[in-house]
Amino acid sequence: MGGLIIIVSILVPVLLFGRLNNVYVILMLVTTVWLGIIGFLDDYIKVFKKNKEGLAGRFKIIGQVGLGIIVALTLYFNDDVVARIKTPVPDQYVEAADGAVTQAMAVETIKAPVTNVPFFKNNRIDYTSLVGFLGDKAASWGWLVFALVVIFIITAVSNGANMTDGLDGLATGVSSIIGVTLGIFAYLSGHAIYADYLNIMFIPHSQELVVFMSAFIGAGIGFLWYNSFPAQVFMGDTGSLTLGGIIAVFAILVRIELLIPILCGVFLVENVSVMIQVGWFKYTKRRYGEGRRVFKMAPLHHHYQMKGYTESKIVTRFWIVSIILAVLTIVTLKIR
Repeated sequence: MGGLIIIVSILVPVLLFGRLNNVYVILMLVTTVWLGIIGFLDDYIKVFKKNKEGLAGRFKIIGQVGLGIIVALTLYFNDDVVARIKTPVPDQYVEAADGAVTQAMAVETIKAPVTNVPFFKNNRIDYTSLVGFLGDKAASWGWLVFALVVIFIITAVSNGANMTDGLDGLATGVSSIIGVTLGIFAYLSGHAIYADYLNIMFIPHSQELVVFMSAFIGAGIGFLWYNSFPAQVFMGDTGSLTLGGIIAVFAILVRIELLIPILCGVFLVENVSVMIQVGWFKYTKRRYGEGRRVFKMAPLHHHYQMKGYTESKIVTRFWIVSIILAVLTIVTLKIR
């Protein structure tokens, strides 16, 4: 239950220094408390009820789905959640002082659930367009598509962080590295000049998220002081589910959820390794009568542990991979 330390270390600074009437800050606070409660119940059952299974998986999923619905509906219907983008004006050009001629641009304020598409210039996805085949009813059902996407992202990333929390300092370090990257994106997205220069959506009031992410990073680093090998404190599901959920919701708020497979690559690989291991074991048991394994043990970090790598070496190398993925994520701002 050491995750309680992380949660308190996030909540106190945000309550002191954040604007509590900001919709983005409110959503992040709700996310922190909501997933913290789910993780706490799981740890409580394991520790005090002596039940190694903890909270039933279906209840975790229900909790994650509930949070996804709250986040999606708030972002879709709240009037304070808007984005501003510059779009080229057809057949209109502007001559600069140095004589250069460029296409005229118009600033458009959009309310629809739109996200940035990495690696492409002036290319964004409106989730409502995914149900464009419904014609006039597409706008009415757009919120449902957006909600399903948000639920999937929150569930996948929070469970990925939970899977990663298996070695001392692993989940804490990886989450802190991801947090630094998300903080950079929040600052750029909330700054009109930088957003314009980098050709990303300007999200009014999102700069307040930098306050939250600063607390998140500080909490992670402070916890890592005692969680590094050999760990004196363990976060449990109280911490891991909360860290993953915070990362997922934060990425959605700053409209970079399509970059999650890159930025959260370690979480993704850990999740996929478990899926491969379980799927292959069940398949071979059904076909050959004996279950076979792809990895010595899953999640992936335990595979390397079984191969004889020291715990500190595995953790350090996973951190290095996370840093590389974080840099690549930031570089996507200019690779268009």
